[in-house]
Amino acid sequence: MTDLLRRLVGEANAPPLSYAEARALAADPDPAVRRTLARRTDLVPEVLYFLAEDQDPEVRRAIADNVSTPLKAFLLLTQDSDVDVRLTLVQRIAALAPGLSDDERTRVRHIVDEVLTHLAQDQIPRVRALLSEALKHVVGAPAAVIKRLARDVEVAVATPVLTFSPVLNDTDLLEIIRVRPVSAKLSAIARRAGLNTPVTDAIAATDDALAITDMLANQGAQIREETLDTLITRATQHPEWHNPLVHRPRLHREAARRLALFVSDTLVRALILRRDLDPEAAVAVADAVRRRLGDDGLTGALLDHGPNWRDTLRDVHDHVVNRIKDGGDPIALLDAAMAAGDRIETTALIGAMAGISPFAVAATVKAASIKGVVSMAWKAGLDAAQAVTLQRWLANIPPNEVLLPDDAGEFRLGPPEMDWQVEMFCETEARANPWSD
Repeated sequence: MTDLLRRLVGEANAPPLSYAEARALAADPDPAVRRTLARRTDLVPEVLYFLAEDQDPEVRRAIADNVSTPLKAFLLLTQDSDVDVRLTLVQRIAALAPGLSDDERTRVRHIVDEVLTHLAQDQIPRVRALLSEALKHVVGAPAAVIKRLARDVEVAVATPVLTFSPVLNDTDLLEIIRVRPVSAKLSAIARRAGLNTPVTDAIAATDDALAITDMLANQGAQIREETLDTLITRATQHPEWHNPLVHRPRLHREAARRLALFVSDTLVRALILRRDLDPEAAVAVADAVRRRLGDDGLTGALLDHGPNWRDTLRDVHDHVVNRIKDGGDPIALLDAAMAAGDRIETTALIGAMAGISPFAVAATVKAASIKGVVSMAWKAGLDAAQAVTLQRWLANIPPNEVLLPDDAGEFRLGPPEMDWQVEMFCETEARANPWSD
């Protein structure tokens, strides 16, 4: 190995390369020599700039990644024909910008901005997407570049800056929302930290269900009470909004009450357990649950027995309790009642077998509560298959919504959850309509 090559590879005790030696190596016909040279950080800028036009793309990639490469060479590399060179350049320029001192930033800002502008216009989406990812948290990124990336037709390019860039302000976001971008871009905006009310109002007005779901799930999004109330009104048609609505921070009393009227049993429980609800809101939720389980929620099955169905159910319950005390087989009685199509006696028997008020059983039927009916069947000592029949026949649950047994034929719900369901319906019904066995 010649003395010049030993110094090229940086052997110990080898003196640094002179300018003339570096120029000679930069013109060496062996690309391996030029690649090694391009990775050195002790070369004068002129040699590095010269190598930025090398015919070998690996040499140019090394120059793009070299911490000593002059910024003017970066401008040249933004037009490089090799996409990997440009991708390497994106990573290098993005890493360079935050590390500049104020003085350096002032002197080189126009060059850095020009490089970033070229990269933001790159024909290859992968280059633009990498640039967007690299700049998404950079406070001092050029506003024009960030806005261009935010409006990019490629979702992968636009979403990083739409979700995270601190450069975008409310005016920018509202302008983007105004042109009705695709759902993925609206969702990216909806996930931004600290969304202000003008932006959340605009997202709510788009009718984009996915973006609204993301906005509701964004705990840092500021949503006006009027906007939240409008979304709650529309939420009956959007089950995917129920969970994020129930878990919104600072849920006002009327919002909590209205949600309790239509969300699932599990989410009603989540509402009840919220520690941030003030006493008035908690009372409103309880009132909503009582209304939900009250006479307004009766299904046609019980209405068939006329306006005095409560008296009828009480009398039938007393009768079946006495028959069981006299030695009657409750399962045989239940089978007979179901075979006869007698819903009142079936309801009374489940209450008697479970040792609870029959009105609590009726409440699950009135609410068409899938988990409630299953839990009542379990409490009565019935199996999961019998619970399926009760869901379909007694509560009129649609076949595609019935909670089926698991692969082993057992209840899919665990005992603690079923116990909670039974207790909730019993307590709610007892408060609404006091009655004892």
